[in-house]
Amino acid sequence: MDILQMLVVVILLVLLVKPLGTYVYHVFSNEGNRLDKVFGSSERLIFKIIGLKRREGMGWKKYVLSFVATNFILAAFSYLILRLQHVLPLNPNGTGSMEPTLTFNTAISFITNTNLQHYSGESALSYFSQMAVIMMMMFTSAATGFSVAMAFVRGITSKGQTIGNFFEDFVKAHTRIFLPASFVITLVLVALQVPQTLDPTLTVKTLEGAMQQIAIGPVASLESIKHLGTNGGGFFGVNSAHPFENPNPLTNVIQILSMWALPASLPYAFGLFAKNKKQGWVIFTAMMCLFIVFLSFAYTSEKTGNPALSALGIDASQGSMEGKEVRFGIAQSALFTTVTAAATTGTVNNMHDTLTPIGGLVPLGEMMLNVVFGGKGVGLINMLMYAILAVFICGLMVGRTPEFLGRKIEPREMKLITVAILIHPFIILVPTAIAFMTDLGQGAITNAGFHGISQVLYEYTSSAANNGSGFEGLGDNTPFWNISTGLVMLFGRYISMIAMLAVAGSLMSKRHVPESLGTFRTDNALFTTLLIGTVLLIGALTFLPVIVLGPIAEYLTLG
Repeated sequence: MDILQMLVVVILLVLLVKPLGTYVYHVFSNEGNRLDKVFGSSERLIFKIIGLKRREGMGWKKYVLSFVATNFILAAFSYLILRLQHVLPLNPNGTGSMEPTLTFNTAISFITNTNLQHYSGESALSYFSQMAVIMMMMFTSAATGFSVAMAFVRGITSKGQTIGNFFEDFVKAHTRIFLPASFVITLVLVALQVPQTLDPTLTVKTLEGAMQQIAIGPVASLESIKHLGTNGGGFFGVNSAHPFENPNPLTNVIQILSMWALPASLPYAFGLFAKNKKQGWVIFTAMMCLFIVFLSFAYTSEKTGNPALSALGIDASQGSMEGKEVRFGIAQSALFTTVTAAATTGTVNNMHDTLTPIGGLVPLGEMMLNVVFGGKGVGLINMLMYAILAVFICGLMVGRTPEFLGRKIEPREMKLITVAILIHPFIILVPTAIAFMTDLGQGAITNAGFHGISQVLYEYTSSAANNGSGFEGLGDNTPFWNISTGLVMLFGRYISMIAMLAVAGSLMSKRHVPESLGTFRTDNALFTTLLIGTVLLIGALTFLPVIVLGPIAEYLTLG
């Protein structure tokens, strides 16, 4: 039954890939289509209001400047709202202002689509902040990632001199994808008993006669964009493990598909842009193969249970249920964990800190690779980066100038790709080492030994991968952790984006090289295998030593 549950969700996902990928292509192809009749008038009004009259195409530098400046303004606005929320409206519970370093962390977290939360939403934020800051940035950060991904795809597939107009892409991502989809999902969640209200916290009398405070609020609307935008920040501190956020197995499946479907559709959209659907299916297949391997490890490990408890004679027939909700069980908990790390969403329906060592290694490993579907555009960009790298390596092996999609891969592109690849482990491993070298870092660790290493490593990996989930045993709401993870989130989001747009700009300016008998094909099963091998090889060389010190060492001590 467990296998069937997971298999049904995977099949549903695969069935959604082609129609969603086709829709995404029509949204961002900048070619006239039937969608213009539905959304054109509202978009023209928005373009008029913001002064975007001609919507001229941009080079990669102007595109970068546009999205970075837009994100900076939105982050600054959000910082002010969080600091002043105690004097702003829609604050029926009298929530005070947020501490400065926590405000910095929160503003950076949500504008970078990370949604790392060093606070508990129901007690630290007013309704106004939840909607004007958290929900607003869930839309805008997702739209930014989507726009950059589509600009990158245009750059490596088109024969023009522009990668598109950021502001046009940004508006279309809102009007044609996230707003209508989140509206529908919100209505579905409300119908399934997820709260959507502006009433203050409820005070109720329990069966024992005690008085209890029950937090409510505009939960359903936040839940919809939280998953559709692969954001992950929960209305409540325990996220989608809370019965108000995720009441039953049906809402659990809806949330899984909401965060997974759009990222999974992007490889197919890429194939349409490249005028070669096989090219898109190669990328999707590589992602899915990696996903299935990770899911198998997560489910098997959690189903087997904790060997230390089994050695004590405790019944482990239900698996390791510590930190999991009974209404979901092992299968839907393992699937949710694997999907939320694969899609870099960060939402959780169980506590990752209580996963078995190998179960905890699954989300950690997915975030380290950062190519297994990924969030809004992140996974596609990173997988294409590895595809270019695989082509380059194969070209060196046969003594031929490597080509990808009809363009030669030369030193400039490889230097930029090297920067994008190396920055990820650098901003994970260096801060992790610093945290262990200082009292400010070590003071947050609540578990001694190997699990404590995993806690710190997971925090920085989640920040660098724009994921936001955590091993919540870490006491991370301190100035040291707020500032350090805030900087990691900034570097993790923007350095790789800028580097890869520079790659797109460089490839776009090159002359197209026609295919010949010597062209190395990148749309077949052989290249799929090479691509997976490249990802695993670089990932293993980079992160295996620190993984041995954390989850693997912990696993070996339990046997």
